[in-house]
Amino acid sequence: MKKAENIIIGISIGDLNGIGSEVVLKTFEDSRMLELCTPVIFANVKILSFAKKSLDAEMQLHGIDGLDQIITGKINVLNVWKESVNIEYGVNDENVGKYAIKSFVAATKALKEGLVDVLVTAPVNKYNIQAEDFKFPGHTDYLDQELEGDALMFMVQDNLRVGLITDHIPVNEVSSHLTEALIKKKIETIQKSLIQDFSINKPRIAVLGLNPHAGDGGVIGKEDDEIIKPVIKKMFESGTLVFGPYPADGFFGSNQYEKYDAVIATYHDQGLIPFKTLSFGNGVNYTAGLNKIRTSPDHGTAYDIAGKGVADHNSFKEAVYLAIDIYHSRNEYQIISQNPLKIKEKQL
Repeated sequence: MKKAENIIIGISIGDLNGIGSEVVLKTFEDSRMLELCTPVIFANVKILSFAKKSLDAEMQLHGIDGLDQIITGKINVLNVWKESVNIEYGVNDENVGKYAIKSFVAATKALKEGLVDVLVTAPVNKYNIQAEDFKFPGHTDYLDQELEGDALMFMVQDNLRVGLITDHIPVNEVSSHLTEALIKKKIETIQKSLIQDFSINKPRIAVLGLNPHAGDGGVIGKEDDEIIKPVIKKMFESGTLVFGPYPADGFFGSNQYEKYDAVIATYHDQGLIPFKTLSFGNGVNYTAGLNKIRTSPDHGTAYDIAGKGVADHNSFKEAVYLAIDIYHSRNEYQIISQNPLKIKEKQL
C-alpha cells in the first residue's frame, strides 16, 4: 500500500533511440525523488538496464510483470514487452516507434483505470509512431480521445503559463479554425485549470491577437476585431477576468505577461517560441482540461545527443514535480469544493 503523500507516477519511455531513457534515469538517480513519488516506467527492464549501464548509473531497477507488483520507494519497470529491441541511438527507426506507442498506450490505460495516479511522457518522434492502430499527431490527441474532457496544450514554467487556441495545424489554416465557440472553450478550460490545478481563485488571463498589432483596427486583418474581441468582451462581462487581444510582438519582451496568470496564444509558434526562450529548458508541457493528469518535458527526442550521456534532464524532472503538484492541488480543490466553509476560509 502506497503512502498518501507518495503518488504513483506512470512513465511512458518515448523513443528508445532518443534521450528519453537517459532523462528518466537521471531524474530518479537522485534517491530523494523516491520520497515524493514511486515511478513505474512502462518499457522493458533489460532495455532500461542497458541504458543505465551506458550512463554508469548506480540506481536499482525493480522489474515487474504486473502493476500489482509495484513496490513503493523503488524504480519500478513494467515489462510491457519481453522481446529484445535493437537500440541505435540517434536513428529514426519505425520499429522503435512501435515500442514507444506500446509503452504510451499501456501507460494511458493504467492512468485511465486509476492504477497510476499521473502520467509523465518521454518524447516521441511524431513520424515513426504512425501506424494503422495509431494515427495521431502525438500524445495529446490520443489522450483527448481516451480520457474525459477537452485537451489543451498548456506550457508551464513557474508563474509563466502559455496555452494555445490551436496547436498542431498548418499556419495557413489557423484563421479558419478560430471560431467564437473554440476561443470560448479554450478560455474556459484554462480558467478551470488555473483554479483547480494551480490553486488560483480569480485567475487573470491574457489573449494574444492573431494578426500583427492585433489587426490594427482591421487594417491588418479582421479576425481580431470580428472574432476574438467579441468573445473576450462577452466573457469579461459575465465575470471571467480575460483581457485582450494584445499585439503578440511586444507582449513578452515588455514583461507584460507577468501581470497575468496565463497567456493564450492563437497558434503554436506564437506561444511556444517566447515560452521556450524564457523558460531556459525548464519548461513543462501540461495537458490541461482532462480528468487525468499528464505532463511531459518541453523538448523532443534530441537524436543529435542521444546516447552521449549529456542530455539535460531538468525539464523531465520539472514535469514530474508539476504532475505531483497538480495532483495535490486537484485533491485539495475537490475537498474544498465539497465544503463551502473551506472555500470561504481560503478566500479570507
